[in-house]
Formats: sequence, structure tokens, C-alpha cells
Amino acid sequence: MQKINPMNVIDRSRIHSFHVLLIFWLFMVITFDGYDVVIYGAVVPSLIKEWGISGVTAGAIGSYTVIGTAIGAILFGILSDKLGRKKIILLTTFLFSFFTLLSGFANGPVLFTIFRVIAGIGLGGVMPNVIALATEFSPKRVRTAIVSFIFCGYSVGAMTAALTSRSLIPTVGWEAVFWIAGIPILFIPFLLKSIPESIEFLVQKGKLVEAKKTLGRIDSQLKNVTEIHFVKPAAKEAGSPVVKLFGEKRGVSTIMFWISCFSAFVLIYSMNTWLPSLMMEVGYDLSSSLALTAVMQIGAILGTVIFGPLVDKIGFKKVLVPLFFSGAIALSLIGFSKSIFIVFALISVVGASSVGLQNLSNAFVSQYYPSNMRSTALGSTMAFGRLGGIVAPTFVGILLTIGLAPQYNFAAIATAAVLGGLAMLFVQEKHGNYNKGQQEQEGKTVSSSNKEMTIAE
Repeated sequence: MQKINPMNVIDRSRIHSFHVLLIFWLFMVITFDGYDVVIYGAVVPSLIKEWGISGVTAGAIGSYTVIGTAIGAILFGILSDKLGRKKIILLTTFLFSFFTLLSGFANGPVLFTIFRVIAGIGLGGVMPNVIALATEFSPKRVRTAIVSFIFCGYSVGAMTAALTSRSLIPTVGWEAVFWIAGIPILFIPFLLKSIPESIEFLVQKGKLVEAKKTLGRIDSQLKNVTEIHFVKPAAKEAGSPVVKLFGEKRGVSTIMFWISCFSAFVLIYSMNTWLPSLMMEVGYDLSSSLALTAVMQIGAILGTVIFGPLVDKIGFKKVLVPLFFSGAIALSLIGFSKSIFIVFALISVVGASSVGLQNLSNAFVSQYYPSNMRSTALGSTMAFGRLGGIVAPTFVGILLTIGLAPQYNFAAIATAAVLGGLAMLFVQEKHGNYNKGQQEQEGKTVSSSNKEMTIAE
């Protein structure tokens, strides 16, 4: 009989085909997540012209969509503990893809908004569960790098949305941009086969044969073990799972994570929804403005790839705090620059300091909390962050309506980056799960505090 702590097996595992397939498909899901979020900003000028709506109304539609994502983040974060992360990822992928596809057939703002809100519910649910699953199955030594790489998919999707919109809108209209978002529906059979269920969830539910099969895909030596003794995760205590995020001296950090996520989403949704319009206010045409949106996503990818490995060496805060403040400076300078090359550079910094920063922050949150509250931590943090996404589109729409000079519009948005940097500064890393050696402690104490479960073939 061999006694197994599944998390120790995963932590020590080598990267092979199992991880490559998992990373690929999660990357593809997040790619279309990013595509879905950005296409609305790309078509806003067309919708205002075709439907005769105001900038405030257009911003409100964007805000309503983000309300859906906040609902989805909370709802599916809780449901994942009951249904499993794999099922939730499949369901939410279908939701955001199918209803974004339907948005391309809407003939007016009301039906369009309904479809976008439902798609938003799916978008809100998919991201925290992808983060949680990627974190669970990544070897410890490269965990941050893998999670950060997967979320580069968001920027790839956003960049694709900008370039696709630039090509399609003038030729076939804005509708086709939304039809492309239906492609992930075709992924579902492959996701069903390639994405594993959380091992902790399987063991907790007593599905030991499936848990052994999944572990065998990670460590081939376990395939030949005829009898495995599983360490069963401790049963969850009664009470609200969100309340537990404030236990064990993590309360201050939990609030700071929420505020920093709020700030990051203000930046992300302000720029994703309104960057083309803001740049047109400065004097660029729609095509050039969409190109700048693509440049922003390139900056997000470079920021994630460059700074992801760095946080493993020097720590999250030493990277994330300066990134927030760099974003504030870059945003404040955009409206004052007359050089297109300087604007490109500043926009790329904004991308690294908003989308790229949030990619790294997701990895920070996923590692800060124990695995049994990871989905709840990510879901609640991103749900609170989505409030920033709700506020941002309408806020910028109002700024454009009152006719401020372009540089002041960007400076107003930059205040969110300052707030985020200050919040991240007060996160208490010493109380994080990764600093406590939580997994090793659980492995030492589990025989006396938890049940052990045996599977024999």
C-alpha cells in the first residue's frame, strides 16, 4: 500500500504532455475571454452611429455586462465547490461563447444588452475557475509562470479582437466580430477530454478511481500501483466561505486584494471599452485607435512574460506595486504627447500595468490562500474587482460627454492605478499560504486530523 498526498505529487511533477494539453486548452479559453471583453469597445463607435445612442448609454451597456460578470464570479465560485471546477469551466465557456454569438444578431440595444449580460455571467465564472485549476495542477517551482502564461491568452484574445475589428467593421459590419466569438463552442468536446477535475474535489467526493487515474496522468509510476492510500482533505467547516478569507490574520490582505483588483478592473475596462474613442478624441482615426488597442495588449503580454518569472525571485509586491505606479504615470502622459512612437510606448506600459498586472495578481491571490478556499478567494476578489469594471465604462462615458480635454480624461483614469498601488502596498505577504509551508504542514498532521481513504484495483 502506498500513501499519497496528491498535492505533493503535483508539486514535484515534471512538465509533460498532461500539463501541455491542460495549459493549451485553458489558454484557448482565456483567449476568447479576452476577445469577448474587448470587442465591445471596438464596436462602440459603430453602435453609437447605427442605433443613435449616447456615450452615456453606450457606457451603461458596458457596465451592465460587467454586472453579469460580477454575478458569475460569485455564483460559479460557490458552485464549483459543489459541482467541480471542470463542469463549471465547460458550462461558463458555453455561456459566454453562445450569448456573445447571439449578440451579433441583436437588432437593438435592449436585446443586445440582455445577450451581453448573460455572456458576462459566463465570463465572470470562467476566469476564477481556470485560475484555480491551473494553480492546482502546476508544479510548485513554475506555478506562477504557468498561471501567468495562461492569462497571456487574455491579451492575445484582446489583441485579436482589435485587429479583427479593424478589418471586419469597415467591410462586413460590426456583427461579424461577435459571430467569431462562437468558436469556443467547438472546443467543448476537447475540453471535456483534456481538462481534469480537481483532485481535491474528487477525493472529497469519494471518487477515488478517477482521482487515481488523474494522478497517473501526472506521474506515470502511479499507474502501476495497485493500492493507493489517499489523504482526504479536511471537511469544510460550517459558515460562510467568504468569512473564512478574513481568518488567520488574512483580513487586511483580503480587503487590499479586493481594492487592488477593483482598481485594476477600472483601468482594464476603461481602456478596453473606451480607448478607441479616447484616442479618436485626441485626433486619431478608428483604424489607428484600434491599432493602439492591439499595442496595449502586446504590452500586457510582455509585462506578464517578463515580470512573471521575476515575482518568483523577488516576490509579488516588489513587482506589482511599482507596476501600478508606472501605469499611473504612463496614463497621465498619454494626452500630452504628440509623438506616435511615444504614445505606443506609453500605451504598452499601460497594458503591462493593467491587464499584465492583473494576470500576476491572479497568481498572487491563488497562492496566498489555502487550496480549500482558493476558488472562493479568487471568485470574491474578482467579483469585487468587477465593481470597478461596472463603474469604469459609465464613468469614462460621462467624462467624454462633459467635454474635458483629452489629457484630463486619461489623468482621471490614472487615479485608479494610484489607488491600486497603495492597496497592494498593504498586502501582508507574511500571512500568505505559500510562506507558511501550508502543504507540508497539512501532510504532517493529516493522519491525526483527517480521514485516509484507500483505493485498490
